[in-house]
Formats: sequence, structure tokens, C-alpha cells
Amino acid sequence: MTITLHDFDGEHSLTLATGGLAADAAVVAAGHEPNGYFWEGLVQFAWPDLAERLDFDSEGGMFCALGSLNDLAWLKTALEPVISSPSVVREIVASADMAGFEFDD
Repeated sequence: MTITLHDFDGEHSLTLATGGLAADAAVVAAGHEPNGYFWEGLVQFAWPDLAERLDFDSEGGMFCALGSLNDLAWLKTALEPVISSPSVVREIVASADMAGFEFDD
């Protein structure tokens, strides 16, 4: 599963098909569903300044962010190591829990 950047007539989006990711077991172990809404929440918690500049259109089976090409390229670079690292996901979720952040998954 890879993160894909799309360009449709000058509108940019980033998608990630959920399920089958290396980090899924860590997401489930933390009490969450590894779906598009979970990843949307992770982005909003981990990179709030970036998330404010993006729009989201996630679904159960897909994370989707819309925004400028530069912001989405930065997000792709930031997300790639996270989706492949259960330990990084555990750290982010633990920080979110301590901060009282509510995932909407």
C-alpha cells in the first residue's frame, strides 16, 4: 500500500488505502480502527498546523487529504515512515491519549 498524490485539473489530493499497513496491528492494539478516519485524526494531532491548511474526505477504507501540492508532498514524506512503523504509531497515539485527543475512528 502506498501513498499516492493526485492532480485533477489543478486540484491536488493525497490518498492512502487503509488496511494491510505495517502499522495496523499497533493501531488495533491501541484500541482504534485502522481506517481513513483514524489516519485523518493522526494527521490532525501530529501536524496540526498542516492539517489546518488541508481539507479531508476520508472514508473507512481510504485516507484522503486535499490541499496544495507542496503541503501534500510534505504530508506524504511525513506519513510514509509512520504507516510502516508500529512503534512510531504507538508513540503518536500515546501522546494523543495523554493530551486528551479524541480519534474519530
